[in-house]
Amino acid sequence: MNALQLKMRAYNVPQEIKKSGYYPYFNPIESAQDTEVIIKGKKVLMFGSNSYLGLTNHPKTKEAAINAIKKYGTGCAGSRFLNGTIDLHIQLEEVLAEFVGKEAAIVYSTGFQANLGTASALTGRNDFILLDEYDHASIIDGCRLSFSKVIKYKHNDVDSLENELRFLPADKIKLIVVDGVFSMEGDIVNLPEIVKVAEKYSASIMVDEAHSIGIMGKNGSGSVSYFGLTNKVDILMGTFSKSLASVGGFIASDAATINYLKHNSRSLIFSASISPANAASALAAIEIITEEPERIEQLWKNTHYAMRRLKDYGFDIGKTETPIIPIYIRDDIKTFALAKMLLDEGVFVNAVVSPAVRSDSSLIRFSLMATHTTKQIETAIDKINRMAKILDIPVEQEIVENY
Repeated sequence: MNALQLKMRAYNVPQEIKKSGYYPYFNPIESAQDTEVIIKGKKVLMFGSNSYLGLTNHPKTKEAAINAIKKYGTGCAGSRFLNGTIDLHIQLEEVLAEFVGKEAAIVYSTGFQANLGTASALTGRNDFILLDEYDHASIIDGCRLSFSKVIKYKHNDVDSLENELRFLPADKIKLIVVDGVFSMEGDIVNLPEIVKVAEKYSASIMVDEAHSIGIMGKNGSGSVSYFGLTNKVDILMGTFSKSLASVGGFIASDAATINYLKHNSRSLIFSASISPANAASALAAIEIITEEPERIEQLWKNTHYAMRRLKDYGFDIGKTETPIIPIYIRDDIKTFALAKMLLDEGVFVNAVVSPAVRSDSSLIRFSLMATHTTKQIETAIDKINRMAKILDIPVEQEIVENY
């Protein structure tokens, strides 16, 4: 047995969790992604989805995908750089650029690849990239592929960012890369203050809008739009796998930056392009979001209601401000156990442990959709409270008001 085989066989963390009966991952879903899904033939309330506006099962997005397959087939059989560009990709890029208020956009196969290919391509050996310590893994991995010096600053702490910037050479590229909405904690970037510091030190800004598009800003165009800072942020990144009901990602910026990425971003050049169905369903989702603003309004109503209920039960939900609500358990085994017990009770939530969060911050990620009903939210939170009591998970107070 060689060294690699020995290493692979020694890795037994998932097996040990499975022995406990609490392994929460890779549960096959047998139905469309919706507020209710089918798992092992049983109806389950879905509170672990990123389909914030509930568009993955919308008739218009499905029809658009079907029509695209009829016209273009099931794939593009190549990369965007060579034979894999179709007119639908160009149309999508034009719509995206207008949607987020930038000159141009380029579509990637996934959101992960968009971050990976951009963070790794923009800066050089003598430049600097500054990351919020809670940035998404795709940003971190992209920066690892860069030859630049990577510096982390404390989460959403602009003083910490400035303390790093003040010592960097004035004539080098300094790129700040940050999430608009943080994917596990649910809090919003302090973008106005970051912009002030960036201008002070001649730094550039890239914002990952994966979890803010479809949630906030003009027509749901993201956190940068929400703060009115589109012209102050150099690069926007977004995904299609959340509110846009598809798979893929994009970068939007000025035309010169997009031109550079088209010819230097390796995850774009050496990956097959997104399928026609993916492009068409994303286009349809943008159209729905623009035409039906009430979806975003309902999402926020659901979010505020769920937050009140969880707080009144005494759960620690951190500093979340969005439909991503972390319920902090701070114990890995109890986190796994709670997720498994809830699934048995007909509620799907995500168990999140290190390295997705700090080792002392394990949590249940409870996420809202615009299409959830008040009754569904009530049912899920009541069950969370009941299971938490069985597991002796500490809460700050008992419920004080009935809804």
